Amino acid sequence: MARITVGVLAGNNEGIIAECLESAAWADELLVILDDRSTDGTAEIARGLGARVIPHRFEDFARQRNFGLEQARTEWLFYLDSDERTTPALGQEIRGLIEEGTCAGWWVPRRNYIWGKETRHGGWYPDYQLRLLRVGRAQYDPARRVHEVVLLDGPEGYLQEHLLHYNYASMAQFIAKQRQYVDLEARIRLADGAPSRPRHLITQPLREFWRRYITLEGYRDGWHGLKLCALVAYYYGFQVARRLMQLRRAEG
Repeated sequence: MARITVGVLAGNNEGIIAECLESAAWADELLVILDDRSTDGTAEIARGLGARVIPHRFEDFARQRNFGLEQARTEWLFYLDSDERTTPALGQEIRGLIEEGTCAGWWVPRRNYIWGKETRHGGWYPDYQLRLLRVGRAQYDPARRVHEVVLLDGPEGYLQEHLLHYNYASMAQFIAKQRQYVDLEARIRLADGAPSRPRHLITQPLREFWRRYITLEGYRDGWHGLKLCALVAYYYGFQVARRLMQLRRAEG
């Protein structure tokens, strides 16, 4: 019988790690790759729930996930973020698919709950994530340090059951996370040789807002959708363009 590990990248997540791991009780192994800068009770809580906890120095998300793939003791690994939850139906579907063994990886649709509201438009649904991976036939592209990309050695498939993502409980949490991503995204664009022009401070946020609010129908989520699309456009459009200009000036 094929066996599976559920892996979680964690660090200072003592408030949510228990519910996350409990939702994955159907797995054969629970594995937590712990950011070695973590200072709270995440590790103790995870061990208390039967998880194997391995501290590891955080460099970027791609390397952290590749390290987790190396630590799995089973044929399959399903990655779960600390603010995500699986369901019994998803666990049952995964169990059946890994027995068939037809693919090297499987995409799972994800339902996003932002500020307590499920967000169905603006690019937030079905939000497929490549999370079910055959160990030895998948790795994360080390060049993509954030918003990681999986490189598969073999075919891929799509799951039917959903992953639940409670990603931003409050506006403050959303803003803090976007500020963290701005510098990472700007540095990726810098390394890729992306152009940086003053007009991008205007054109890029406008383009991103139009894409999410009009093309991807974010307007269908009402006032919630308008706020969300505007904020994403501000951070991933204006702030990333501004930070990229700063980095280019620093290079001389």
